[in-house]
Amino acid sequence: MMIQEKLFLLRDEKYAAFSAKLILTVPADRFIGVRSPQLRAFAKELSKNSNNQIIRKSGILGELPHQYHEENMLHAYLLCEEKKYAILVEETERFLPYIDNWAVCDSLAPRAFARHKEDLLPRIRKWMASEHEYTVRFGIGMLMRHYLDADFRPEYLRWVAAVDREEYYIRMMQAWYFATALAKQWDATIPYFTPQPPSERGEEKSGLEGWVRGKSIQKALESYRVNNNRKSLLRTIR
Repeated sequence: MMIQEKLFLLRDEKYAAFSAKLILTVPADRFIGVRSPQLRAFAKELSKNSNNQIIRKSGILGELPHQYHEENMLHAYLLCEEKKYAILVEETERFLPYIDNWAVCDSLAPRAFARHKEDLLPRIRKWMASEHEYTVRFGIGMLMRHYLDADFRPEYLRWVAAVDREEYYIRMMQAWYFATALAKQWDATIPYFTPQPPSERGEEKSGLEGWVRGKSIQKALESYRVNNNRKSLLRTIR
């Protein structure tokens, strides 16, 4: 059965209408109405039947751009099933320019990247410097997902703070990153929210300003991972 035909068999028109209201950057007629758990299950089925090799999977991976949002979601979930890093990177690079909304962007979270963190870092820098909105969001998301725990380095905070873009979905990911950093790497992150003295060369230290700063604090205050004492401090510097 063709992929598109299978997706329409899973269609829920009410869910399609709901999704269209939630994902405003995609025209309403491009939603079939298939829920994410069903798409993930379908991706696992396709992956299993093709021995987990992207180049042998359904033709959906070779057909870009896709007509429907759910085809993009399925594409992202199929990439998440790939275990071979070289193939995964190649296919991710090919897919990124076609991502047109936050849901597909954030669903593209391949587990195989966690086993190749040093190799992935140059790719992340490249993605964050892209002109394409959702490629930048994806790069910041990968930095948040994989490099805020044991592999954290303070310089990564500077990378994200240095992204100077006006697109809403990039700035939201910056805020999400810094709120998560406040939860996981408080000591390194809090200076980005407090006034810093000039350096010896008369330069101001890196910090956050404006909308991203405010939204980061808001998200941190809403997080259960930030303790009450730290939330009290954040309230004083909002």
